[in-house]
Amino acid sequence: MNQTQKKENELPYQEANFEGIEKHILKAKGIPSNSEIGRRPFMDLLATVGGGLSLSSLLAGCGSKEESSDSEPSTPSVAGGRSELDEPVKIGYIPITDSVPLILAHALGYFEEEGLKTEKPTLIRGWSPLVEAFIANKLNMAHFLIPIPLWMRYNNDVKVKVMSWAHTNGSAIVVGKHTGAKDFKDLAGSQIAVPYWYSMHNIVLQMGLVEAGLKPVIKDQTAALASDEVNLMVMPPPEMPAALAAKKIDAFIVAEPFNALGELKAGGQVMRFTGDIWKNHPCCVVCLHEEQTIKKPIWTQKVMNAVVRANVYASKNKAEVAELLSKDGKGYLPMPAAVVKRAMTHYGTEDYTVTKANRNAAEWKNGRIDFQPWPYPSATKFMVDWMNKTVVGGDNSFLNGLDREMVAKDLVDYDFVKKSCEKYPEWKDDPSVNPTDPYDREEVIAI
Repeated sequence: MNQTQKKENELPYQEANFEGIEKHILKAKGIPSNSEIGRRPFMDLLATVGGGLSLSSLLAGCGSKEESSDSEPSTPSVAGGRSELDEPVKIGYIPITDSVPLILAHALGYFEEEGLKTEKPTLIRGWSPLVEAFIANKLNMAHFLIPIPLWMRYNNDVKVKVMSWAHTNGSAIVVGKHTGAKDFKDLAGSQIAVPYWYSMHNIVLQMGLVEAGLKPVIKDQTAALASDEVNLMVMPPPEMPAALAAKKIDAFIVAEPFNALGELKAGGQVMRFTGDIWKNHPCCVVCLHEEQTIKKPIWTQKVMNAVVRANVYASKNKAEVAELLSKDGKGYLPMPAAVVKRAMTHYGTEDYTVTKANRNAAEWKNGRIDFQPWPYPSATKFMVDWMNKTVVGGDNSFLNGLDREMVAKDLVDYDFVKKSCEKYPEWKDDPSVNPTDPYDREEVIAI
């Protein structure tokens, strides 16, 4: 065995990329693969031409028959004498702190303690391939930015269910020190990167810009900007710190630990933590295939028990968990422990006096990132409202007439997570849980 193979075998994850659905979308729309549209990345392609296109109907053409059979999530529990617990948990994740409950449950053996089998989680370095892998049934569990499953379900007929929140807070707006920006009003004329159009990050950023009297636009970076315009672009999170250091962008908004990395390695400065704007907001959510939840309810409940248990452990042991999951620990997150620890624990107001990045921390008593699983309906409704006001690239006509009450009831499954919360009542100790009523709250905004 060579050193490369040995190193890969020692890793707690497998790394993969998934491609293949693009050609079926292009064929369905009659678009040449070598055209300008045909060369676009998967999610940009869908935003441009995929409105109303059922991705589920395209899956029959993706992969071999053997692959389709192996990845089928809906095997009846009695088929061939197999138990529904025979299916291994197959996690897909981006290497960010949003993924902590999933990879921590794997690292601590919580799935096995529930009687479940597991495979090595699959580390994927972008939202597009993670979405594609989930749609193609290569994974049966993943975390997504909260607007993504809404877009998947109502724009592309993907039967995805939000099962719980992965965490709360955990993101920030990082500015280059060359900008001198200390608040939203200082961002006029800036070039700012977001991780994807359908993200909490894009919503919160634009909330702040609009409040400051600025206009979010999507233009070529070489195009002239009016004095009140701010140009937005999508950029993969791992590229953001380097782009900021090279002054190719003026700021970015993203999940941890890339904000901590921006502070430590890219000469960046946190202008504002998102959890200091939208109190205890959701960012990533835990998702399963809806068919799985219907046909394998025992498997689903055990999966959620493990995840909620991991939420509780992460909430109470942030520094330890940061070390454990970093590349200096078990290696699920390929960043040094110092970076991951900063991303999960560094939130003292005295450290951010220049920009007052966490000006509400003393009153709100939340953290840089917190971990509680309950998916508050009020937050889903708030997100639907703001998605209708947010500038995005591509076709967003699916949002027209989308009812906030319907989405809160249809997109999210509350039953399994509530049973898990009742099994692990310590989840209520997390600072982002409403102490007066842990299952209900009102959204609080302070721009």
